[in-house]
Amino acid sequence: MAFNSADINAFKDIWVFCEQRNGELMNTDFELISEGRKLADERGSQLVGILLGHNVEGLAKELGGYGADKVIVCDDPELEVYTTDAYTKVICDAAMDLKPEVILLGASNIGRDLGPRCAARLNTGLTADCTHLDIDMDKYVNFLETSSTLDLSNTKFDMEDVNLKMTRPAFGGHLMATIICPRFRPCMSTVRPGVMKKAPFSQERADACVVEKYPVALAKDDIKTQVLDVVKEAKQIVDLIGADVIVSVGRGIGKDIQKGIELAGQLADAFGGGVVGGSRVTIDSGWLSADHQVGQTGKTVHPKVYVALGISGAIQHKAGMQDSELIIAVNKDETAPIFEIADYGITGDLFKVVPLMIDAIKAARESK
Repeated sequence: MAFNSADINAFKDIWVFCEQRNGELMNTDFELISEGRKLADERGSQLVGILLGHNVEGLAKELGGYGADKVIVCDDPELEVYTTDAYTKVICDAAMDLKPEVILLGASNIGRDLGPRCAARLNTGLTADCTHLDIDMDKYVNFLETSSTLDLSNTKFDMEDVNLKMTRPAFGGHLMATIICPRFRPCMSTVRPGVMKKAPFSQERADACVVEKYPVALAKDDIKTQVLDVVKEAKQIVDLIGADVIVSVGRGIGKDIQKGIELAGQLADAFGGGVVGGSRVTIDSGWLSADHQVGQTGKTVHPKVYVALGISGAIQHKAGMQDSELIIAVNKDETAPIFEIADYGITGDLFKVVPLMIDAIKAARESK
């Protein structure tokens, strides 16, 4: 029977493309499997991981530990190193055969390349760089009420809608757009790394996970490129997603930019192994490089401690850090929105407050 993406009732199950490199799963896989588990529970369907590579079957059970009911393994020597042609062919073959309702991919370099190719071949839509996903309408409406400035008092929703609601930043992060794909399947989305929370690992779930090999049909004509060599370039970038402590700076350091960044670095060091982040204005102004950016158009982070220095707390920035375990804000404006979500707020000039914080932290450490 020919594949028909418009026959939406023929599709079922939530799929997650599980990216591996050099035989190692990416952390984004576990985040997406954890989020996919929630969506599958909302939809009453199975959560299936699809894993491509060579000699990678041994990785599959670990995906089960984070929530996958089943892992489809596509194993072939041509899949050992990622190529667009090979991976697109194999995933689309499997999707046309098994008809998943949803396919999620991490918004990595590979996911951003692979997602659009698969969507085009499957004749469906793709929403890129998502930061929030819902199927259940009650949960989606609650998300709008708690995470947006919309007045929903007179808004009517179709509470029976079972489409995947895919939310992403739009217009440079000034708006959030929710996109649905009501007429075609599968619904496809790439999801920004670090946005979804990784669930605790369960050995019981890992043991119960079904691993299923899918026959790979790749001919020489299917692959138009050949990987001759893989060259890795070491580049020093800030690991915001993996940091336990982040000290971010905003427009408030404008009167002495270099001093403000230095103070943030010293405070991060005082906490022990912290890193410096920044709001969008600090990146747009060229004060910090793009890998420091926290927010809807930057990284979404969940550190143990998040310190906001001179950051007013626009909704775009709060969306990227509001799930931090402990939030400390320093701002001269006592009405700054950042104080609404801060666990501790200090009203004052950061150039005077931060040195006192550094001294206090050092004294506390020395006393121990």
